[in-house]
Amino acid sequence: MRKSLLPLIAGLALASSAAHAQEITVGGKNFTEQLILSSMTTQYLQAQGYEVDQRAGMGTTVLRRAQESGQVDLYWEYTGTSLISYNKVTEDLSPAAAYARVKELDAEKGLIWLEPSEANNTYALAMRGDDAEARGIATISDLADAINGGQELVLASNATFYSRDDGLRPMQETYGFEFGRRNVKRMDQGLTLTSLDQEEVDVAMTTATNGRIPALDLTVLEDDKGFFPDYALTPVVREETLKANPKLDEQMNALSDLLDDSTMARLNAKVDVDERPVDKVAANFLEKHDLL
Repeated sequence: MRKSLLPLIAGLALASSAAHAQEITVGGKNFTEQLILSSMTTQYLQAQGYEVDQRAGMGTTVLRRAQESGQVDLYWEYTGTSLISYNKVTEDLSPAAAYARVKELDAEKGLIWLEPSEANNTYALAMRGDDAEARGIATISDLADAINGGQELVLASNATFYSRDDGLRPMQETYGFEFGRRNVKRMDQGLTLTSLDQEEVDVAMTTATNGRIPALDLTVLEDDKGFFPDYALTPVVREETLKANPKLDEQMNALSDLLDDSTMARLNAKVDVDERPVDKVAANFLEKHDLL
């Protein structure tokens, strides 16, 4: 009797081990694009048979620490954020070199960068289209000339851009101008373009894949000196998680391959402009690509 039970017990043990290996904690930051991505990843992996615990809406630093400590297995990160904020690399690197560097540095911490998408959500400065045209401002150099020429323009910035090593202060140093402290209004990132549209400010920090840019008829100023680094959107997974789930890299790379700037802008617009639910927007995208 005991002998006949051994194969069954062994089989149950293997099944339990396999089930445990399929548990994935997916994280996400606290803005629209990241909320969409965390929902999309959660639904996609559930459809692939994984048990997923979704933890969305986290701050950037908190999320990174959670992944390093093993509380989060997988989330989408930006090459520029890891390069500058986490690894303190200040070199001017090409997109390919930036990816290679963060892949190498984060591997030492047990974090594996999978294939980058074509979505580059780098920082950008925007103005109302008609105002930019009237002032003759098309580039950040034009903006610098206007301010240095005596025009007082007010900037809407979130707290992160205000203080980052690739944010406001070094950008002003690169272009040789300064808004002045009283001409910078700090607010939540979700409010910067609203404030610009309502003419409460003249310039707003934003990101390149923000879906509200075309919807509000805004002009993104050309970064003509190439100050802002590449922010390629990439799935990052813990090495231990990847070893336990050997198909995960292939599955996430397939999803990454579907994303680019225009795709993310459209998805973001569906939430921020059309006010559609995040989970529904994510599900519709996956269904369109036969991933649900």
